[in-house]
Amino acid sequence: MINVCPTITAENKEKFYEQLSILKTFAKRIHIDLSDGTLATRRLVDIKDINWPTDLVVDIHIMSDYPKDIAREAAKLKPNCIIIHEHNYKDIELIIAELHQLDVKVGLAIYSENQLVELKDYMLQLDHVLIFSGNLGYQGGSVANLNLLSIVNQVKLINPKIEIGWDGGINNTNIKKMVDEGVEVINVGGYIMLSPNPQDAYAKLNKEIQ
Repeated sequence: MINVCPTITAENKEKFYEQLSILKTFAKRIHIDLSDGTLATRRLVDIKDINWPTDLVVDIHIMSDYPKDIAREAAKLKPNCIIIHEHNYKDIELIIAELHQLDVKVGLAIYSENQLVELKDYMLQLDHVLIFSGNLGYQGGSVANLNLLSIVNQVKLINPKIEIGWDGGINNTNIKKMVDEGVEVINVGGYIMLSPNPQDAYAKLNKEIQ
């Protein structure tokens, strides 16, 4: 099943709920960005300041060099999946084990084929791989690096059951290419949230992949 997931990238609690109030009227699955300023330069809303309706499927993307404590707080909200980054952090296996014990899926963001080689040993433990081609902490302005689509098949050869997501530069001209190459979760920020009519933009993306 292909999921178009609008992304919330909010600097504070007020902006978070402003974006959520828009998305909850039409989206079934959303992607929430969190940043403490250690990995991305921009700080975003704190995990303790957010919540969402129980009928929404929510993936939480933690942009931090030290995601363990944030992931523990996020798990209390019962998200579908928590996605972390590997940068300068050695406790990936611990986070995976803890979140799985709490019945939360775990994803890892990957930027390049070389990084996939380095992280190959984790692929069988993960539920999700997020191919990242965006600007950490920001919406809009990035161009999708379609060369990264080569990662999809490589990951699936290691773990055929893993879910593949994409983040960065998605629009109506490239979404079909991503789906054709095997991307299953299309996380969309600027194309939807910066549109004059987010619901229409969301519907247009879904139409492109039907």
